[in-house]
This record gives sequence, structure tokens and C-alpha cells, in this order.
Amino acid sequence: MATTIQVDVVSAHEKIFSGEAEFVALPGEQGELGILPGHIPFITRIRPGTVRIKINGQEEELIFVAGGILEVQPRVVTVLADTAIRGKDLDEAKAEQARKDAEQSMADRKTDFNHAAAQAELAIASAQLAALKQFRSRK
Repeated sequence: MATTIQVDVVSAHEKIFSGEAEFVALPGEQGELGILPGHIPFITRIRPGTVRIKINGQEEELIFVAGGILEVQPRVVTVLADTAIRGKDLDEAKAEQARKDAEQSMADRKTDFNHAAAQAELAIASAQLAALKQFRSRK
């Protein structure tokens, strides 16, 4: 049985990660998913959060994703993310401002207010801040 799995994380704009890994964990639609080599095939949506990629003999690679699709095959994991940002590239000030803006939008409801969009923006900003905290705790 294989000891590694090919992992590709791609955003709408660029390939963020491509390489062999021992393990991948990420936020699936129904909860946290852990994927090892030889996993059964499936496809699911992903939620905003952190993709953790365990590379043999190295620290985990952390990548923030905001939505998208996950495809798992026995030897390949593909993350097609709406947004993907390497942990080291996350901008705390920008994420904090986005969280504050979303909270303000939800507090100042107007007739044309889109509650679902504001909630989605808040979830993404909060997930970015959590990913940043996780990234910093590993240093």
C-alpha cells in the first residue's frame, strides 16, 4: 500500500500546492475530513477553513481555503478552492477588517440587506483569522 498521496490545491488564479503527502485534513461540508493514501473516492464541497498537508519529514503545510470542491481518489487529492491563501501569506489586518465590516453590515440592516452574503463574509473572515492563529501557533 502506498505511503503517500498526491495533493493538489488550486485556486481560481493559481496552483497553491502540488506534492506528495502522508495525510491531508480539511473542512468538509459535513465536518473535518482526514484523508490517507488509499482513501475511497468521493467528491464534496468544502467550507472556509484550513487545509493541513502533512509532508514526510517536514512541518505541515497550512493553506486557508474559502469554499470550493474536494475530489478524493485513492492516490490523488484535489482541492479546487474558490479562494486559497498560503498560511504565511495571510493578512491579519485585512481579515480583521473584513470581519468587522461583515459584523457591521449585519448590525445595520437595510431594506436591501443580504443577510446570507454578510454571514458568508463573516464566516470567511473568521475562518481566515482562525487559520492565521493556527499558522502562528506552529512556528
